[in-house]
Amino acid sequence: MAIEFDIDPHVADIARRTTAFVREHVLPAEEECRGDVHAGPEPLRRGLQEAARAAGVFAPHVPVRWGGLGLDLRGQAVVFEAAGYSLLGPLALNCAAPDEGNTHLLDAVATEEQRARFLAPLAAGETRSCFAMTEPSPGAGSDPRALATRAERIPGGWRIDGRKWFISGADGAAFTICMARTGGEPGDPGGATMFLIDAGNPGMKVVRNIGTLDRALFGGHSELALDACEVADDAVLGEVHRGFEYAQVRLGPARLTHCMRWLGVARRAQDIALDRAAGRRAFGGRLAELGMVQQQLADSEIDIETSRAVLWRACWELDQGRPGAQLTSIAKTFVSEAVGRVVDRAVQVCGALGISEDIPLASLYREVRPFRIYDGPSETHRWAIAKRAVRAARERGPGEPAREAAPTRGGGA
Repeated sequence: MAIEFDIDPHVADIARRTTAFVREHVLPAEEECRGDVHAGPEPLRRGLQEAARAAGVFAPHVPVRWGGLGLDLRGQAVVFEAAGYSLLGPLALNCAAPDEGNTHLLDAVATEEQRARFLAPLAAGETRSCFAMTEPSPGAGSDPRALATRAERIPGGWRIDGRKWFISGADGAAFTICMARTGGEPGDPGGATMFLIDAGNPGMKVVRNIGTLDRALFGGHSELALDACEVADDAVLGEVHRGFEYAQVRLGPARLTHCMRWLGVARRAQDIALDRAAGRRAFGGRLAELGMVQQQLADSEIDIETSRAVLWRACWELDQGRPGAQLTSIAKTFVSEAVGRVVDRAVQVCGALGISEDIPLASLYREVRPFRIYDGPSETHRWAIAKRAVRAARERGPGEPAREAAPTRGGGA
């Protein structure tokens, strides 16, 4: 099947309306709060989401049966980029992390009862959620197999004990999808289970909200304590001991949707740089006439277009039902670094103005840096990319080309 680069007219219409909605409603709201929503002002979130619903752009990723627009990943790539032009755009469309990834996971894995209880209100924007896997050292982080939080059988359910930190959106979330070890020891490749834990559970508490470089994640990043946290058997998401497998259901598409949203930030930074270069006069002419500035602008155009191409290719692979671990790792690594380069160049082109609060570049710069760390740091992805490439080289027969014209390989690490 050929890879199509034409945008479906239906998707293009949603993207156009999203662009207009972001400029009319979201950018003014972002300017007012300077993109800082770690404190999680609910009236802001609900107001933006009501406006998005009225504009017909709410929940583009959510299946139609749950009230969304039901776009596939290729469609999401176009619309999420348009939403990402503002730091608050994804929040307004209810397609921000971690809720967007949790929506996909629940739709794929949850029982009908769990979908009605957790997915339906999440998809409608009535509640928020979080995904709790990362732990303080020596627990799970870039290596999820280090998972140390443990769940033990008790009559009628489970008791969970452990610590989680850097849990995005935990403060104010209605429920947590928690990864806990139900078998084996830290370092073992299996033995993890996912649990759905209501925020009101007395055994789970937000210990603190961690101060971080970024400020645009609604609800911030929290440290959680699970002390004799008891849940019933129906709190198990999917099957016992299959948590690591289910995590891949969530993480592959979520890495791509991160790329989609941040690509919108890169476009905004580039637009700011272009406007400044075209309007600012220095050294007898406009900045845009200087060769060094032209190189910076050109390199950013290259990074944006290349990012979009690798992203769309990875989305196409997943939409075809093909294993996409290799391409999602490549996309996440390249796009996260390319976005950082684009924003950095924009700051440089704008000079002192770029580091001021008079324009949003300083805020964008602060937000994009963590992208190279979460959902797997670049170093971890490079290790996995090389590992898969070497394995493929060993598996191919003598004389077989090192890479097909349209490769479909891409198993897990």
